[in-house]
Amino acid sequence: MTTSISHLESLGALSELFRLFNSGKHLNRVAEPALWAELERCQESYQAIFAALGFELKVEPRGYAWFHIEESGSQASKTSKRLALLWMCLFDTQADEGRPLSRFTEWRVDKALLAKAHEHHQEILEAEGLELDGFIALLDSAVKLGFALSLNGYWQLLPAVYRYLEHFESLSASGQDDSFDEPQGGEEDESAEVGLDEEEEA
Repeated sequence: MTTSISHLESLGALSELFRLFNSGKHLNRVAEPALWAELERCQESYQAIFAALGFELKVEPRGYAWFHIEESGSQASKTSKRLALLWMCLFDTQADEGRPLSRFTEWRVDKALLAKAHEHHQEILEAEGLELDGFIALLDSAVKLGFALSLNGYWQLLPAVYRYLEHFESLSASGQDDSFDEPQGGEEDESAEVGLDEEEEA
């Protein structure tokens, strides 16, 4: 779909969405329903404008969206790799308890569960320099990037974590060794943002 500049005024959340996605964060329907509704209202227009700026906006029907970035595993950031390790340990621990992985949004991820996951995977985590406190602190990054919500004494995983679950399942189905690389895109970016305001004024 081709979106002309004259349509920009109808896209009230353009700057807000760009800042959110360009920071590496995922938008989740559960966490930000009003902003999600605005994205859905003009999804094709937002995607067309972001594409013109050089960004690929992926919108997943299960309720999350992000800027997709093609990159090799070697380019994944330290935070991305450690988040992948966090989710792998949680999935493995919950699977051992007989909990369906597809229902991860219903899990109550508290410090007790994280301590159990760390204990069960202590050797590999400490090889990555992750003691228990550092392991738990990864949830702060997960919240910042739109993978979790911090609630009263626990964390709730958001649908964006499906990206990791599907990545792990595809590796398992193909018989590959476990990989701690994040699925492509959605990596925290602290670099200066593109001047969207200048694009809007064009």
